[in-house]
Amino acid sequence: MSDWQVATTAAELSTAVQSGKRAIEVRGEVRGMPMLTLGPGVHLRGGTLVFGAKGICLTSDNELEGVTIRCPDHEVAILNDTGVPDLGTLTLREVKTTGQVLLLARDAVRAGKVWVAGLKVLSADVRGRVVRPRGFGVEAMQGAFTLWNLQPDAGVTITADLLDISVGTAEKPVRGSGIFVGGHGNTQGKADGGQLRVTTLRTGETHTDGGIAPGTPDLISGGVFVISGAVVEEVVNAGPVTTRGQNDMVLDNWGDVRTWTALAPVTSHGPSGIGFVNFGAIDRLDVRAPVTTTGVGARGFNLYDGSLRHASFDSITTKGDGAVGVQVSKPMPLLEIRQDLRTSGSEGMSLVKGVQVRLKAIGLSVKPGAAIGAVRVGGQIETVGADVVSVEIEGKVGEFRVDGGVAARGPRSDAVHVRGDVPGLGAVNITAADGKPVVKLQG
Repeated sequence: MSDWQVATTAAELSTAVQSGKRAIEVRGEVRGMPMLTLGPGVHLRGGTLVFGAKGICLTSDNELEGVTIRCPDHEVAILNDTGVPDLGTLTLREVKTTGQVLLLARDAVRAGKVWVAGLKVLSADVRGRVVRPRGFGVEAMQGAFTLWNLQPDAGVTITADLLDISVGTAEKPVRGSGIFVGGHGNTQGKADGGQLRVTTLRTGETHTDGGIAPGTPDLISGGVFVISGAVVEEVVNAGPVTTRGQNDMVLDNWGDVRTWTALAPVTSHGPSGIGFVNFGAIDRLDVRAPVTTTGVGARGFNLYDGSLRHASFDSITTKGDGAVGVQVSKPMPLLEIRQDLRTSGSEGMSLVKGVQVRLKAIGLSVKPGAAIGAVRVGGQIETVGADVVSVEIEGKVGEFRVDGGVAARGPRSDAVHVRGDVPGLGAVNITAADGKPVVKLQG
């Protein structure tokens, strides 16, 4: 576009929008406007726009480039007109906001693509959003960035390529979830309508605090959240993802993901937080940086439901009573931890599928009905809490290899509880400072 209409005041910007200009450039800071709706095909670039309520409403084939949009944290900085049947391609390129970015396919919207290349949501508070997905006994908070196909018709597909999205800062995490992508799901958390198909979801530095009240059993948030009805070719966490509140999942999947790769630390600081939890389908999960959780009932990795072919981790460390390093409840061909799996803590409360229950800390738990083809740990599995078990195998394990051995270092703590035979267990160095190295479970 060569003929750019320049706007330096609210009046000039409003006139440019209302007169149908297709290319608008903002210079400087502009404030004092009501929400601006961009007509089809309008490209807006540059400047800082300050709103007292909602910010920019997109229609179809719009592009925002190099613009900063400031709204109150609880408001929506960028939204879309759901009365438009086809979004065309909505593009966000090097955009910054305070306030939520909320893009929805509902009402008349039945087609469209969203393309993001560089988005920073500096601050947002989405705790007051009433519309939330539900599944597995909980509701999930919307994200500071939310892209959601709410159409119940399975024939409606929205596509997206989402690159380099960051939310919050260490000093000011966003309140609610961080990055949220999803399609239509039912109350059991399963897809049953319109899909969101994403080629790549690549995230930068992400900081969240859901602000959920202590002891709440039926509400969660996530740092990066793939919701049911989302089909994602690849998720790449290129920057660290950190959550700080009660029931805050760092990385959470209810959808269908081919590969999920984390290149930077995955960290949770709150009670009942989980580093990575899966309820959906993943082919390959590869976490190439430490997973660390701190808090009562926090967990490193959970395969609660769905399917996961291959999961590998750099290291997993959990700190807190009732904390669980790894828990597997479904079949899984391969679990790898390149370095150590370490758990501290004793007994405490933890959120399990919408219920707060009392649990003992544990390093590795293979639940009844689970089957792992091979468990391979390059370092050590260690627990240091009192009255706990380092490894409990109640399901099936086809191969068990822990190069650094299994060590229960706490008072009255056993190293391994096992039901049945586990190939490779006898070759592992197993020690218990004040308990039994191996206990055979009956049944």
